[in-house]
Amino acid sequence: MNFARSALGVRCVLASLFSLAVGLVQLGSQTEAPADEKPFAVSAIVLADHPVNQCVPTQALGAGVDGHEQGECARMFTDKNIAEMRSAGFGPLTYRLRTELAGEVWHWNPHGTWSDPVHQCGYWISDDSLAEPINLSYGYRLPRRGNTIDQANDDGYSRMADGDQESFWKSNPYLDSHFTGEPSDAHPQWVVIDLDATKPVNSIRIHWGAPFAQQYRVEYWSGEDPMHLHADRKDAWRPFPNGAVNRGSGGDESVRLCEKPLPVRFVRVAMSRSSQTSAQTSNDIRDRLGFAIREIALGSVDSHNRFRDYVRHAADRHQQSVIYVSSTDPWHRAEDIDYKIEQPGLDFILRSALTNDLPVLVPVGVLYDTPENATAEIKYLLRRNYDLEGIELGEEPDGQWASPEDYAALYAGVARRLIALNPRLQLGGPSLQNFDDQLLTWPDAAGNRSWMNRFLKYVRSAAVSFDFFSFEFYPFDNICADAASQLLETPKRLGEMITSLRADGVPTRIPWLMTEYGYSVFAGRHEVDIEGALFDADTVGTFLTLGGSKPYLYGYEPNDLQDELKCSWGNLMMLQLNPNTDQLNRLSAYHAAQLITKEWMQPTNETHEIFSVTITGQKQTSPRVITVYAVRRPDKQWALLAINKDPNRAARLTVQFKLPGTQRQVSFAGDVDVIQFSREQYVWHDDGPNGYPSRSLSPARFTRKASSLYDLPPYSLTILRGRLPD
Repeated sequence: MNFARSALGVRCVLASLFSLAVGLVQLGSQTEAPADEKPFAVSAIVLADHPVNQCVPTQALGAGVDGHEQGECARMFTDKNIAEMRSAGFGPLTYRLRTELAGEVWHWNPHGTWSDPVHQCGYWISDDSLAEPINLSYGYRLPRRGNTIDQANDDGYSRMADGDQESFWKSNPYLDSHFTGEPSDAHPQWVVIDLDATKPVNSIRIHWGAPFAQQYRVEYWSGEDPMHLHADRKDAWRPFPNGAVNRGSGGDESVRLCEKPLPVRFVRVAMSRSSQTSAQTSNDIRDRLGFAIREIALGSVDSHNRFRDYVRHAADRHQQSVIYVSSTDPWHRAEDIDYKIEQPGLDFILRSALTNDLPVLVPVGVLYDTPENATAEIKYLLRRNYDLEGIELGEEPDGQWASPEDYAALYAGVARRLIALNPRLQLGGPSLQNFDDQLLTWPDAAGNRSWMNRFLKYVRSAAVSFDFFSFEFYPFDNICADAASQLLETPKRLGEMITSLRADGVPTRIPWLMTEYGYSVFAGRHEVDIEGALFDADTVGTFLTLGGSKPYLYGYEPNDLQDELKCSWGNLMMLQLNPNTDQLNRLSAYHAAQLITKEWMQPTNETHEIFSVTITGQKQTSPRVITVYAVRRPDKQWALLAINKDPNRAARLTVQFKLPGTQRQVSFAGDVDVIQFSREQYVWHDDGPNGYPSRSLSPARFTRKASSLYDLPPYSLTILRGRLPD
């Protein structure tokens, strides 16, 4: 139930070129800072006695492509743009699924069949036969939608509070015992109503659809927000005195929850037994499974039996009361196609140079799709002989308020079909959203609040494959806040996430994929200014040092500026589209990518060893300002990625290597290559929606004799590369 906006609702950013000579002269001179701004001293000791991780960079350092606004794919994915994207040096590719975040069904192939072909509606299966290549695909809105909010464009609304007695929400039929094989109450479905503020409540009125709930209970939340859970709080759902209904009859049902109104804001209706009836004549059992509500009202009844409804009913996301649901029926109609958002076609991407002839990580819809459609997709890709690294099942279920057991049941239903299709397929997920401290959900009967722990427990009991674990990292929601203080928190936040997930039982023997990383899920200046480069490098270095397998950059495609929080213009992107020419501006993230993929690591298919680095500094300097990441490359050189996150002061870095089997420490020997990227190379010109980099140079390069001291400019990335004494 951890709510954070998805990164897939974000856009991308900007860059331009200037004269290279100026930066080289200024950086190569190593001039001394003014007396009041002398560099502060920091020491780095590389623990060279044993590696903590290893990777093949051409197979580990990746990026992702996503769905976009109508017409954008054609602008982004030109041959020239693809060549520029590839020049950043990334290897593997992941295909992201925006429809899963929008609460939509993905017609990955525009051709397919409906369960009700006469009326062009029902449950969809895309065609898995080979025909014309698929270059573009779309999602379809769900007319039985329950959530007011979604994680993509957020332009839909709940059908339970839209004021229309004919529309209705319905839960996902694949969570019924008919499909799960579990007891009928194993996956209770729920609806949460947010009244915006504490109100006196003693009555609820439900206009049921079909199937309706024969057994349900109405509860209220004891704390501040049940959709934002914190480890230090013990809030819980508490029953209304008269909130239990054991013989529901459907239709219009009013329940007097208590005599004296209780002051509450959040109310939950938890449904455990379905009538398994249908409002239409149908041979499809899915129409009879789950629960359906046409309209819901919540409020108080006075002494004169007058009911006051606190729910705002409107067919508009911004006007209706916010409603959350446990799941949604993927039933839809041909007319529900959403042309505003387009997914680049699977064939278009998997046949393109973006794959670098490497296996691709592909998704299947789970939360808002059917196992049949997911299976057809993978059958199609296998028939095309595409090389698949793995199948990511669903996307960000935690951010869409799915319980771990519900998501696990849907995961298992798809996984069984895929393994039957090809037992060699690698399956995993859940592509968790970013979270703080621990990923929590409402406690189960045993009091367990860990989302991931309970998901893993279900998957193990279901005996289905879980071959890799995936999550996303977008640590800073407040894109308007000062970047300098936020950047200091990057390694700590990522480290705490990984520590928490390990404590929750995520196996360390399987690959850990960071399938998206970026500064924030919101667009802002920090992502296009030099801070974006510092963040990306710090994230990749931390992840690999802590044992991660593959990090994938989000914002691979060229894009435009946005101002989502009305404080600055920016975007998650490494290349900026130019409205007047087909030339792309190279942004700071692009230069950071090249530093990592081509300078810190060798762009070869050989194994690199990663080592821990201990940082110490003067008392007046926090060690977090400087972070250093070390690799030993196949060419026998040691390469250090040093990041100075102080915006104003340079640092003087002392480097030592602690050798294996001894307490002896040594420095680089011979010549040391220094490659630096700072404000000397990159300056962002802030001009609202017309912003661009007024200076965007390649990193400065020079060679110097080995020393124990190296200068790191303010806000900079520095590669130190050399050999140790024999």
